[in-house]
Amino acid sequence: MTQKRMKVEKVHLIACGALAREIMVIREQSGLTHLDVHCLPAIWHNHPEKIAPGVKDAIGKARKAGFTRIFVAYADCGTGGALDKVLAEEGVARIAGPHCYAFFLGNAVFEARGDEDMTSFFLTDFLARQFKAFVIEPLGLDRHPELRDAYFGHYKKIVYLAQTDDAELDEKAREAADWLGLAYERRLTGYGELADAVLAAGAPPQFASRRI
Repeated sequence: MTQKRMKVEKVHLIACGALAREIMVIREQSGLTHLDVHCLPAIWHNHPEKIAPGVKDAIGKARKAGFTRIFVAYADCGTGGALDKVLAEEGVARIAGPHCYAFFLGNAVFEARGDEDMTSFFLTDFLARQFKAFVIEPLGLDRHPELRDAYFGHYKKIVYLAQTDDAELDEKAREAADWLGLAYERRLTGYGELADAVLAAGAPPQFASRRI
């Protein structure tokens, strides 16, 4: 007699578009085929006031679609607690931490290095790849390069938190540092606590924790 395979309940993961590539790799490598990923616009990285209402709307749509297990792949991301207020009302958990730089590096490590990294401007794989579109152009530095020091004069270095060991992205991050006139440092973090959070979100309910 063939044993019936247990059906795994789908989990709806609402993610920042800047994490899409990393989340999809984690999902595929971990065999989390029941993880349904919906990404919100990555450009909200520059407009954090849109994140909380956007996530609330996405949660509502997911529930109308029949999902009962929902997880949010955002940190606070500059919402000033507005996202946490929405998630508390909705009963949905998110990745712990103030922003993706912290959970890629590790929240405890990021906090411990707070004073040392206070004058650092952080890049991830996504931001190294999209530096022009997400930093230079939104700040108008392509049109007014004289504003560079007004925006970045208090920074001393760019710290590239690398999710992958990619020479091309390393070069792009170095070019960003040169463009801003800053020193350069690269730290290979991998996926950090993002991987743990995605794995926990996709675990069966008896193994999943509400606080991730």
